[in-house]
Amino acid sequence: MKLTRRDFAAGMVAGIAAPHIITSARAQGATIKIGMCVPATGPAAEQGLWAQNGAKLALAAVNKAGGVLGKQVELVIEDDQTTNPGIVLAFSKLAAQNDIVAFLGSIRSTQVHAMAPDVLKLGKPVMIGGTDPALTHMGNQWLFRFRPNDSYSGRVIADYGVNTLGKKKWAIVHSTDAFGTAGGKALASALEKLGTPAVLDQGYANQSQDFTPVVLAVKQSGADVLGTYFTFENDLGIFARQLRQLGVNIPWVGSPSVVAVSSTKLAGPALFGTYGVADYAEESSDASKTFGKAYRDAYKTAPDNQSAWPYDAVTILSAAINKAGSTDPGKIREALLAIKKTAGAEGEYNFDQNGDGLHGYNVVKNDKGTIVYDKHIDFND
Repeated sequence: MKLTRRDFAAGMVAGIAAPHIITSARAQGATIKIGMCVPATGPAAEQGLWAQNGAKLALAAVNKAGGVLGKQVELVIEDDQTTNPGIVLAFSKLAAQNDIVAFLGSIRSTQVHAMAPDVLKLGKPVMIGGTDPALTHMGNQWLFRFRPNDSYSGRVIADYGVNTLGKKKWAIVHSTDAFGTAGGKALASALEKLGTPAVLDQGYANQSQDFTPVVLAVKQSGADVLGTYFTFENDLGIFARQLRQLGVNIPWVGSPSVVAVSSTKLAGPALFGTYGVADYAEESSDASKTFGKAYRDAYKTAPDNQSAWPYDAVTILSAAINKAGSTDPGKIREALLAIKKTAGAEGEYNFDQNGDGLHGYNVVKNDKGTIVYDKHIDFND
């Protein structure tokens, strides 16, 4: 079930007509329904809009190409409020609708953990963007990840900082939620294996308004390089500005949030010269370039992983259902797990039996506000 570059490109161009196609799908009545939990309110509402845009771009392409099982596809969206209780409620509302065949969950690991028991109970496929490695290793066969997990990001951050930048005294700063804790551990483990254990491992609480104590800890540690896992871009923006204000200018290699569109807008020059691992990098492949152009044409702004993974999730899920020839959850699951060498905006998908589709990261640099692609690093173990 390989999606060719021609198919991908045609889908991108078709995606520009997303809004009216979605309306017509609802009007027809007999649709294939996909549920989507996404922040429409809360601190990540802007990113939630980008996620919807990516999903709708893919939906338009799928419907233009004939839909799924001969029917048009419809997105049913519920606001997860950017909170754990919010996503549990949103998913419960969607799960109560028996005609929804599969779902898109959250990009935030802590929210995916919150909804995971209900996903297991329901027994239908859920596409996720959360990167905590544990999510696909806790016996829940219904979670399918459309971003690389943080066991890979930690290795790439460490490898790039040590072997490319030549830095060995690391300060790690991470959120204390599920995402940040897992990411921090992955980076610390990777550094130890390289013989350069971190000199500082500093956690922080989400939605902090003042990062001065964290910045001072970094400054006093004597670190010559910084590795970070920030969950929310608004936190990262505050931290970056305070870091520079207090005179810390060491090289910085961060998780994908450090190069997210919202982060670069919020932090401005404070992030110039930083490096990040990015699952979506526009120049990394033909499929990524095509998606980037289509997204810019449709929405007049650059895309990032917030919109790229939902695009891929809708595209590949739709192809899997067509391949399965059925909306039976078990058959959809098997079709998803069978996907190999399938080009997407985020990279080439090769699903393993745990439900992980991607196995590496791009390294990019913030060059005075422009995100520049450097290299891609994949792992096969």
